[in-house]
Amino acid sequence: MDNRKDLISIVAPVYNEEGVLDALYERVSRVLDGAGEAWELILVNDGSRDGSAEVISRLHAQDPRVKGLSFSRNFGFQIAATAGLDFSTGDAVILTDADLQDPPEVYPAMLAQWRAGYDVVYGVRASRQGETWFKLTTAKLFYRLIHRITSIDIPLDTGDFRLMDRRVINSLRGMNERNRFLRGMVPWVGFRQIGVEYAREARYAGEAKFTSVKKMLPFAVDAITSFSYFPLQLATILGFVIATISVVAILGVVLVRLLGPHEPLLGQATTLVAVLFLGSVQLISLGIIGEYLGRIYDEVKGRPLYLIEQSWGLTETPLGRFAPPMSPTSTKE
Repeated sequence: MDNRKDLISIVAPVYNEEGVLDALYERVSRVLDGAGEAWELILVNDGSRDGSAEVISRLHAQDPRVKGLSFSRNFGFQIAATAGLDFSTGDAVILTDADLQDPPEVYPAMLAQWRAGYDVVYGVRASRQGETWFKLTTAKLFYRLIHRITSIDIPLDTGDFRLMDRRVINSLRGMNERNRFLRGMVPWVGFRQIGVEYAREARYAGEAKFTSVKKMLPFAVDAITSFSYFPLQLATILGFVIATISVVAILGVVLVRLLGPHEPLLGQATTLVAVLFLGSVQLISLGIIGEYLGRIYDEVKGRPLYLIEQSWGLTETPLGRFAPPMSPTSTKE
């Protein structure tokens, strides 16, 4: 590193976090000011229904280092994180949750590894407080599953909490896919990466946003289909397995007909079970293909990743995105 003072960008997607943002700002400023760092805090309001936008506006008026975006609607965490990374200007960017489960007190350890020469420093969850056994179990299984079936090395027990060098951010800005899985995209770009263990804290305030199967399952599907062809390969393997079983079954039926009694093979039950089983396999295979085709359809439409309703302290549109430029009237200072 050179002798100039590095700018550190903190990016935090926000969805109904009115009760957390003041504490987030206080802890970020205490940690980074205490370490003598130059910093900016970018809060991306992802269509919140509470007073999060008003809190962001107030924090910006109080401290210009706090900057913000407000989407026209809810686009999801991954898109909100992408927007924050797009508008960040720091030499290093830390992506974090706004709920303080990823403690700002870990930032100095991450910055030390970055200054030691690492381009990505990801947080490894040594422990997780305030989460149900169901969430912990499914998360553990998910990380191990995706680690085995993808072609890239996605670290185990990591979330989106990580520090990234500017050249990593520039690489990510060239990736415009709609169904985004940043935990896989960052390892995909490569560069030098290392983990830092930390204790994940319980949510500071408010309700958890990512606990239901309805929300976790689509996220898992996006992760798998973005970085693995294993489901398609599984459909092919299953077809060969069933074909092999069918050939063996045919030979068995012929032998029973020739050498044994006929009664065990009489009736419709066997036929109905076989037809229903094969039909279900076909529908599952078509569903897998449909998931991939749906993602291709999303890409072909070429819609913007996000639309910005207003901003605080940010006036430039990031390069490499389809989002329309923000006019001066849409920028609220």
